[in-house]
Amino acid sequence: MNIQVIIPMVIFLAIIFFIGFWSSKKLDSSSGGFLQEYFLGGRELGGFVLAMTMVATYGSASSFLGGPGTAYTMGFGWVLLAMTQVVTSYFVLLILGKKFAILARKYNAITLIDFLKVRYSNSKAVVLLAAASIIIFLFSAMTAQWVGGGRLIESLTGMKYTTALFIFAVSVLVYVVIGGFRAVAVTDAVQGGVMVIGTLVLLIAVIIAGGGVPNIMQDLLNENPNLVTPYGNEGNLSAAYVSSFWILVGVGVVGLPQMAVRAMSYKNTRSMHRALVIGTLVTGFIMLNMHLIGIFARPVMPGIEVADTVIPLVALKILPAWLAGIVLAAPLAAIMSTVDSLLILVSSSIVKDVYINYINPNATEKRVKNLSFGVTTLLGTIVFLLALNPPELLIFLNLFAFGGLEAAFIWPIVLGLYWSYGNKYGAIASMITGIVSYIALHFYNEAYGNLFDIHTVVIPVVLSLIAYVSFSLLINRKKYIY
Repeated sequence: MNIQVIIPMVIFLAIIFFIGFWSSKKLDSSSGGFLQEYFLGGRELGGFVLAMTMVATYGSASSFLGGPGTAYTMGFGWVLLAMTQVVTSYFVLLILGKKFAILARKYNAITLIDFLKVRYSNSKAVVLLAAASIIIFLFSAMTAQWVGGGRLIESLTGMKYTTALFIFAVSVLVYVVIGGFRAVAVTDAVQGGVMVIGTLVLLIAVIIAGGGVPNIMQDLLNENPNLVTPYGNEGNLSAAYVSSFWILVGVGVVGLPQMAVRAMSYKNTRSMHRALVIGTLVTGFIMLNMHLIGIFARPVMPGIEVADTVIPLVALKILPAWLAGIVLAAPLAAIMSTVDSLLILVSSSIVKDVYINYINPNATEKRVKNLSFGVTTLLGTIVFLLALNPPELLIFLNLFAFGGLEAAFIWPIVLGLYWSYGNKYGAIASMITGIVSYIALHFYNEAYGNLFDIHTVVIPVVLSLIAYVSFSLLINRKKYIY
């Protein structure tokens, strides 16, 4: 265990805990009440904080561990594929933007499911389908992040994986449980800054260690010319697959509940416009450079067997110990910022969307507060247990969750905003079609290879669109008044 590496990480965690305690003071003083403050930060996010919380929520273990690890294995083809993510913040805020925030305030919606409930005529089926989708798929996503956090701390400290995982889980739960959404958003802003600095320092260090970009490129060509092509180390990244990936990590991100809820949390239009620009620039910078680090690390440190450990191992090798500790706070920040957002989202689905709507509508604020704390803690504990037996490449577990959520939510959200003939029958049909077809196709592709050589999410998204439009027009066709 290298104390010089550990000290910067401990300082970083101490700052995060301080923000959590500071945010907890706001819970009691917020004029909007506990629910709005705990699950939405009082709708007071400025442009910079909104941008960074979107970047930090999206930039997860996949972006800082799994993605670079896959680039290390597959080469520049994966870097090209990863760049489809640049439009994430832009698309979410451009498409949802003002109308989503205006309607959320009009409906007094605190969660995404609140919005769907009012938009689709208080349909119990829509609410329960949406809540079930969030809980099921986000458990997969949270498990991936927990695994990433555990592996990172394991790499840094030499502890057993289970011990490292426990430390990570406790660290996240402390500030999320006590601070709520505001703690999540403010810590995301801090963590986003750490990500940018860490990415820049590690990129420069890897290029220097490899003898410059020309030398690195020549080493890659000597090892395997396919590493510097768009088609992957074995030529298995087709143009159709890379293009279809844009649906998963580009356009389809509008359907991710953890991103959509941020589009209802900002203070004013100016904040949204600032976040749109800042978020796009920061996402592009981090995604490009972290994946470049992954492939550039191959000549510097060949033979790494567990791809998810590429970033921590390379940082520990080429940087002074104290600087490695600061740089490796970036992937830890990315993981924590995604975990905290997912935790608060799943907690809100259970407490606000299921318990208050259908089990105890007259619950006191004290009861809701205690239940929110308890549910968040319980969720973290369950995910910790699920993460004890980790998968080999966590990026694919994370992407599975992304695809499932997008197939379920993209059309009920987008067409619910912009198509007045959309109704609850269309939303129910779209969600069921998207979820069932996505899971079925996922297992088919696992067994027989990708159908039509495109990503699994594409066909379910198309089928769910057809289902939404068809059922909305065929059953109880009626124009919705916004």
